[in-house]
Order: sequence, then structure tokens, then C-alpha cells
Amino acid sequence: MNRRAYLMIGTLTVLFFAVFGLHVASNPLTQGYWSSMWVADWTSNHSITLHLAWWPRLITTLLAGSALAIAGVLMQQVLRNPLASPSTLGVASGASFSLMLASLYAPWLIEISQSGVALAGGIITMALVFALSWRRALSPTVVVVSGLVVNLYFGAVTTVLLMMHQEQLSGLMIWGAGSLVQTGWDNVVYLLPRLSVAAIATLLVLRPLSLLALSEQGAKSLGVSLLKLRIVCLGLAVILTSWVVASVGVIGFVGLAAPAITRLLGIHKLLPKLLVSILIGALLLTLTDLIIQLMPGLIAMFLPTGAATAALGAPLLLWLLPKLATHNQAQTQTVLTRQTTQPKKLSKHAVAIAAVFTVVGLIVFTTFSIQDQGWSSLFTTEDWHLVEWRLPRLLAAGLAGAMLASAGTVIQRLSGNPMASPEVIGISSGTALGLIIAVFTGLGTSLIGMYTGGLFGALGAMALIVFLNRRSSFQPERVLLTGVAITALMNAIQGFVLAGGDPRAYQVLSWLAGTTYYVNMQTLTPLVISALVLVTLSFLAARWLDLLPLGQPNAKALGINVSRARILLLVLAACLTVSATLIVGPLSFVGLMAPHMARLFGFSRAHQHLLCAALVGTVLMLVSDWLGRQWLYPAEIPAGMVAAIIGGMYLLWGLKRL
Repeated sequence: MNRRAYLMIGTLTVLFFAVFGLHVASNPLTQGYWSSMWVADWTSNHSITLHLAWWPRLITTLLAGSALAIAGVLMQQVLRNPLASPSTLGVASGASFSLMLASLYAPWLIEISQSGVALAGGIITMALVFALSWRRALSPTVVVVSGLVVNLYFGAVTTVLLMMHQEQLSGLMIWGAGSLVQTGWDNVVYLLPRLSVAAIATLLVLRPLSLLALSEQGAKSLGVSLLKLRIVCLGLAVILTSWVVASVGVIGFVGLAAPAITRLLGIHKLLPKLLVSILIGALLLTLTDLIIQLMPGLIAMFLPTGAATAALGAPLLLWLLPKLATHNQAQTQTVLTRQTTQPKKLSKHAVAIAAVFTVVGLIVFTTFSIQDQGWSSLFTTEDWHLVEWRLPRLLAAGLAGAMLASAGTVIQRLSGNPMASPEVIGISSGTALGLIIAVFTGLGTSLIGMYTGGLFGALGAMALIVFLNRRSSFQPERVLLTGVAITALMNAIQGFVLAGGDPRAYQVLSWLAGTTYYVNMQTLTPLVISALVLVTLSFLAARWLDLLPLGQPNAKALGINVSRARILLLVLAACLTVSATLIVGPLSFVGLMAPHMARLFGFSRAHQHLLCAALVGTVLMLVSDWLGRQWLYPAEIPAGMVAAIIGGMYLLWGLKRL
């Protein structure tokens, strides 16, 4: 190990023992502190608390952090992808989803075994990912994309369940954010033997895993069965994660942060990487939990450690990101990003047909819907007053889709990364952070305040992305890792908000899901103006978007001020994202889907690409908003969640074509 690694481990260790010492010094039972771990003095409340709560919590936290770190190392090594983590396969989302379903529809399963229900959800998620990836022999790229699809579905449906059953699932909000509060030694007894067996199994596969560092062909030539190795390692990682989730809830960021930090410290050999990741994972999670316990009042009880770990780990990962070694690598190319047809000339007739379909869609979605008496039309019921409620929502959703699609097209062409979008690289999450802060600081009482907070959040996220990736020429792997860290920070703050019990949390949750419920003609007017202005500006910048992907020297030779053009385009993408996110939330994935679909249709020139993507984004959000109001009538699914589910279908279609 190098000096940086020793310095990092030493710093974390010193901090751990310093905070541990504060706990010992602040406890009135200092003399019996250590003995209370083995046996309690039943005449002392402090001794009982230490024996049944504090010591089990400390050991459970160490075990959970170590297990998640092992899972992260296994997944990153076998997939050869630094973005791989326990959350990549959606195991945490699957476990949370299964517990929610059982709580609502089969509570007797929770009484039998809560851990078993969560483990079943994790195993089912693993089986789904394997089923989607099997045709390609569990290829690393396909496994990662399959995990993202499954995670997308479980996350979207979980959010819908939370919104529809807030009272019944309020307790699971704290668990879902990762609560390490213990009331006995049950979780230690559950985790310790299982993790010991898993650690031994991990040591047995280290040698074939280390051969993967060479190349897949090299590993095959040395007799390694890649398919079997991936099944064993991914299965072991998912089972480890399921055990942790079943015991203490969703703590997903440690599995990504610990191996990533180890790699950024310059440790590349597998055994040292595994040991250092275990140490960092255990110390990172435990140190966070110890600091939370030192907080006054009921904060320590209700503040979820999983969310706090993400809040601390994400900035740490962002700080270490510039130290990640860069490699000459091709941009990510998958069936979702390849251009499959020859570029076409976008004729006036095609634009007219698309416009007609959009208008017809608006008329149909405004007049036809499910009511108490079943499917009905305003032409027969003559309830034309409903148009004043339906039409603004549809128009808002369509405009938001066009803006997200335009933002995604600008970002993809500007960065040269076909997997980039406002949602993926963290701009939407930065917007969400700014809006959440605006709501809870009182600045979000007006539309201008909300927009200002979102814009500052988006610009802050954009500045982070540029600052951390400018030296690597915006290498796709590093840009995506930056987005993962920003999104993790947003999810951490969201976890704090939901676990705190503040009534405003449900308003934030509803907005994050992407509902258009509160849109009316008054709020629609500024959205129409901003959409027309911003989308028009993106078309005026089409020449820049055609020339900048050719490279800085060529663009300069053609008379473009590259630095100024990039800054203006980034600001434009941020404004587009904020305006759309105010309506449909941060996770609709329209900004990723629409440019891909436009490229699949063969439109490669910038103005063609922008126009086709905007039309696709508009249609996607119109359909999403209408379906959300019909699907579970009289309950309503937010348009952003429906768009996320449609995005999953699109990704599944792409996987099927591989």
C-alpha cells in the first residue's frame, strides 16, 4: 500500500477511536463499560442499555459495513466496472419492495420472518437480473444495465406505494433509510456466522477473480469459466447484501464508496483491495453511526444511519474523484446508443404528421378517461368543465418532456457521452437538492423561489461535474460516477426528510415522484414561456452542437469560441432541466430515452436530433400523464413515475435486442 492509503486508514481509525472515547467518557458507567458487552448488571439501567442496545449496535454496524464492502469489491471485480455496487443489481430496492408488499397484503409473513421476506426480495431481484443477462452469458455491461432496469422498476413502484399508503408504511421510511437501532443481539447472531462463511467463500474465489484483471480472454486461456465465476461472485454479493438489508435496512452507498475509495487510493491488487475495502467500509459506517449517537435528544433515534453515510460518503467520493486514474478507452456503446439506420432528411411532411399526432393525442387524452361509470367521453357526458383541469396537466407534462429531451440531447452531444442525461449525471438530482432546501428554508413559497433554488442546485451540480472531470476530458466512466455520488447525496437528504416525520416531507415526496396534480392555467403560463424560450435557444445553438463533437481544434478552426459555447450550453441545459423538473420530478429518464430513440430513427444532425427528441419527449410525457390517471383509478400514479416505468420497458426492449 502507498502513503495515501496508510494516511486514509490512519485518519479513519483515529477518528473512530476518538469518537469511541467520547462515548466512554460521556457514560456514567465507565468502569463497567467493557464488561457490559458480555453480561449486564440488571440493577443498572445504563448497563442494560449498553448490553442490549449499544454494544449490539456497534458490532452489527461493523459487520454490515464489512459485508457491503465485500459485496462491492466482488461486483466491481467480476463486472470490471467501478460503478458496480450492491445497489446496481437493485437488491436493496427489491428487499424494500418485498417488505412493503408483505406489510400491506400479507403481514403474517412479517410475523414469521421479516429477514426471510427481505431475503426473498433480494433473491428474486438477483434472479430477474440473471434472467435478463443470461443470453449474453452474464456480460458485465448487460448485467449492469439489467440491474438498473430492475432497480428502476422497484424504486418507481415503491415510491407509488409510499404515496398511496403513507400511514401504513410510515415506519418503513426509517427502515428504508437504514436504521441501525438494536434491541438485542439477534442481528449479531444472525449476521456473524453467515458473514464468516461468506468471507471464507470470497477468499476461495480470489485467485480466479484476480485473473480477470488481465482480460477476459486471458482468464479464459488460463482455464477460468467466466460464466460460473460470475454466477458465484454475483450470487455471493447479492446474498451478502440481502442479509444486511434484512437486518438493518437499506444501506447501499457503502458498497460503492468503500471499493471506489480504495481504488482511488491506488490499491489495485485484489487481496489488499479486499482487506482495505472491508476496513474502510466498516469504519465509514461505524464512525457515522457513532457520531449520530452523540447527537442530542431524539435525533439519534430517528436519524437514519444509512442516509447519513451517503451524506458523508458522497462528498468524500467527489473529493477523491479527480485522483482516479484515467485510461484511454472508447465511449460506452450499446444497442441503446448505436445508430441503426442511415441519417434521414427531416421533411416538412414528417413534422406536420408529428404535430397532428400531438394535437390528436391532446384531444383524446383530454376527452377520454375512466370515471366512476367506466370509460367515458366528454362528448357524451358533456362535463366540459373537466377540460380546465385536464388540459393544463397534459400541456405541462408535454412541455416538460420536450425540455428534458432537449436538455438530454444537448448534454449527450456536448459531452460525447451517449449515456449522459440530466437524470444520469446528477443535474436533476442537484435540482432536487436545491428545491428541497428551498422548501424547508421557506424560500420555496413562490414559484420564483422554487425555480431559483432549483437553478442554483442544477448549476452547483453542473459546476461539480465540470470541475471534477475537465482534466479527464469528461471520460464517461468518471462522469457517471460523479452523477452517482450527487444522486446518492440527494437520496440521503430525501431519506432525512422522509424519516423526520415533517408534514412537508409528503409534499416533497409527491413532487419527487413527478405529479402534475397542482398545475393549472395560472401556473402553466410561465412554463409555456420558459419552454418556448429555452427550446428555441437550443435550436439556435444547433451549429455549436454539430461542430463541438468534432473536437476543440476543429471547432476553433471553424470560428467557435469553444469555452464560451460550452458554458452557455451547460447553463442552457441546467435551465431546461430546472423548468422540467419542477413539473415531473428528477427521475423520469425522458432525458435519456428521447435522444436515444431519435438516434435510432436515424436523425444525426443537431437540429434534426433536437426536433425528433423533443417530439418523442413530448409524446412520452403526454402518454405518461394520461396513463397515470387511468391505471389505478381513482388512485393516481404521478407522471414522472409512469415515465420511469416506460423507460424501464424501453431499456428491456434494448436488452432483448442484444
